[in-house]
Amino acid sequence: MLVLIFTLLLGACGTSDPPPSRPNILWLSSEDNGPELGCYGDSYATTPSIDGLAARGIRYHRAWSTAPVCASARTTLITGSYATTFGAHHHRSRLAAPAGLKFFPQYLREAGYYCSNNSKEDYNIAKPGQVWDESSNKAHWRKRAPDQPFFAVFNVASSHESRIRKRPHSLVHDPMLATIPPYHPDLPEVRHDWAQYYDQLTVMDTRIGVLLKQLEEDGLAEDTIIFYFGDHGSGMPRHKRWTGDTGLRVPLIVVIPDKFKHLRPSTYAAGGLEQRLVSFVDFGATVLSLAGLKPPVAMQGRAFLGEEAQVPRTHLYGFRGRMDERTDMVRSITDGRYLYMRSYLPDLPHGQHVGYQFETPTTAVWKAAFDAGELNPTQSRFWQPRAREELYDLEQDPFEVHDLASSPEHHGIRDRLAAALHHHLIATGDLGFLPEADMLERLESGLEIPVEALLRAAERASDPSLPEEELVAMIEHADAGVRWWGVQGLGFRGAAACRRQLVELRRALADDSLAVRVAAADLLVRYASSDLRAAALDLLCRLADGSRHPYFISLEAWNRLDLLGSRVAPQRARLAALPAEIEGLPRAFASYLPRLRTHMLAAEND
Repeated sequence: MLVLIFTLLLGACGTSDPPPSRPNILWLSSEDNGPELGCYGDSYATTPSIDGLAARGIRYHRAWSTAPVCASARTTLITGSYATTFGAHHHRSRLAAPAGLKFFPQYLREAGYYCSNNSKEDYNIAKPGQVWDESSNKAHWRKRAPDQPFFAVFNVASSHESRIRKRPHSLVHDPMLATIPPYHPDLPEVRHDWAQYYDQLTVMDTRIGVLLKQLEEDGLAEDTIIFYFGDHGSGMPRHKRWTGDTGLRVPLIVVIPDKFKHLRPSTYAAGGLEQRLVSFVDFGATVLSLAGLKPPVAMQGRAFLGEEAQVPRTHLYGFRGRMDERTDMVRSITDGRYLYMRSYLPDLPHGQHVGYQFETPTTAVWKAAFDAGELNPTQSRFWQPRAREELYDLEQDPFEVHDLASSPEHHGIRDRLAAALHHHLIATGDLGFLPEADMLERLESGLEIPVEALLRAAERASDPSLPEEELVAMIEHADAGVRWWGVQGLGFRGAAACRRQLVELRRALADDSLAVRVAAADLLVRYASSDLRAAALDLLCRLADGSRHPYFISLEAWNRLDLLGSRVAPQRARLAALPAEIEGLPRAFASYLPRLRTHMLAAEND
């Protein structure tokens, strides 16, 4: 009888599946590419490795990076929260980590995972302690301890913007077969850049294939969950840096082996297309969930896989702050079909002169054709002052060229998305509604930043129906950020409003905030009489000296001087004599003042 019972017990144990071990997690990311891949229906692409991966897993139809440029997007990825919450949304910021913040791989390491990164970091926030077991171009899962689960990241740069324009290059893809977006002029340089981009996607795909083969060779494919994704849209202009779908939509493929099928969503099917909306802000929480960890409450992302998966998002959000040397402020939202974009500095074009972007031949010839009057209205819009609100139907208009914001039948959709965006900006504590120099000063001093009041001021400043006296009241407000928006609002209204408020603008020249002074001086140079104009120009030139003033004040002064054009001519020699480089700056943005200075002075020589 005892033998029989023991035998039955053994049989019972044998029929029970042992609990699965913790999965390895492999991230394969590529730079500057949207879903221009065969598995996403692009017949021009040659991407067999990624296509094969997609056949084994699921593709996400609408996955968004939160920012259309790498450093801001990666800051969101590594923290699991929106970079705007930390004020780390400006491209290549260098901020201290807020107290208590951890990057999500630190939670994995604490749980026993080996975490490696090969090799790009490029975060806008300083690392809060040791994040990786190794982060270098030699980092690999193969360096972990025996049987230790791993989280490994490999970043492939072959498709980066810089590789599109590298010459000489013998094209593999026929440029005459490339699809030219309607906003790009059909010129030889444009066709060459698009074909070269697709060539580089193939190079990238080959590298992805090598890594997948290594995983197979190590016998780890059935123990590893694989993510493949791009870091934002294509490196072509009006993709990278564009806060719409072509700049934010990325390919995302996830393969979850049968061993971990309990971590799959109910919609999982090999080769399937997943309609759930996902964002970079969700990736950190999702990795923790797959590893059996509960994401911290402070993490803003929502896990979309694993045991801690949450309800799907109804909206995705994007942001754009300073792009290299150029000031900017755009926020966007999509419900999966419609995209709403809000520009808080609508006097600027989407296509500001960012020096690095102009190294791409397409950018240069596109702008030259615009200057020569050779473009149609669709191709010209990128270079013109933009609308404060834009709305696009992504199903009917995937290139985002038919703006529906003023369409009466779409006002309900526009207003619904605008309200959802407003709520999101407050709920996430978006710090982008302060000038960068003021924001940094308040963060360093620990001063409270009144997000809701600043957002309201930003929205009102560009509202043409707002009575002018309310703008004047904003200029007299106790908070410098609100005062800055009041000055901006006068500028949006042009010469007549500014000339009616010269007394207020003159008073603002002595404001406690240097950012307010810069904004007021810009308008006085444009619209005041000669004596006051000269004083305002003198102030801008003094503040442009980066060796004597806060760096981001000087950068903003140079931005304003550049946009003032020929009005700066009396001070050209003085500006040319200012130091071209500032000692002690972080390398990441040391080139910004020299680029602005070179561009402005070169334009005056034309």
